[in-house]
Amino acid sequence: MLVNAKDMLQKAKAGKYAVGQFNINNLEWTKAVLLTAEELKSPVILGVSEGAGKYMTGYKTVAAMVKAMMEELNITVPVALHLDHGSYEGCYKCVEAGFSSIMFDGSHLPFEENVAKTKELIQVCAEKGMSLEAEVGSIGGEEDGVVGMGECADPEECKKIADLGVTMLAAGIGNIHGVYPENWKGLSFETLEAISKLTGDMPLVLHGGTGIPEDMIKKAISMGVAKINVNTECQLSFAAATREYIEAGKDQKGKGYDPRKLLLPGTEAIKATVKEKMELFGSVGKA
Repeated sequence: MLVNAKDMLQKAKAGKYAVGQFNINNLEWTKAVLLTAEELKSPVILGVSEGAGKYMTGYKTVAAMVKAMMEELNITVPVALHLDHGSYEGCYKCVEAGFSSIMFDGSHLPFEENVAKTKELIQVCAEKGMSLEAEVGSIGGEEDGVVGMGECADPEECKKIADLGVTMLAAGIGNIHGVYPENWKGLSFETLEAISKLTGDMPLVLHGGTGIPEDMIKKAISMGVAKINVNTECQLSFAAATREYIEAGKDQKGKGYDPRKLLLPGTEAIKATVKEKMELFGSVGKA
């Protein structure tokens, strides 16, 4: 049974650890994340971007797959199915499809419009028992067509959004989607500290978790980050393992071309990446 992310993130914030959001792109991705979470007894958030949702034929398909897979695999840990960087229209589609959590990314809108639409969606989520993530200050880079310049959020604007009653808040602190460039300046802990002081017990979200040094991850968690998003790192590990399998000619031996064999090394690589992140975030055994 899917749950919203409220309880797991409040516990994480209080316990000084973070719950990982791992984006899913197909059946293998979903299975790998769920099995690893169950093995490590860690709560987990399955993230679905609008592009991935479309690729998997729609949000109803995704929700049905996740719910059935949890039942078939006897998953007992808390699992939230979450729309990542959702548009206003996408949020309503996921509410209808049976997601347990949504993110409304209004960071590219005029602030007052972001506030108005976030406020509306808070009410919708409250009626459905769902959790809602909002964003202030865009996350750098590009993910499924969502482009941000990576500017740091205004702490006062963060407070205004938090005071509306959102479940969690994504605030730009210099983080970037995708692979971080060599000249990246690092996270702005000064901004994070200011936001934490003004938002109090609000669980904060760190997008762009791939490539951030471990010491920065741990410091961010100690300062109020309770949810960390990982996508690119799983994609890179999947691609590397699949490439190695094919370049070794294993797809040409026996029935190595069978998709169940062809995709297995990449799936195992995702499991290893998710395990590494859950251990770093401190969520192991917290289910």
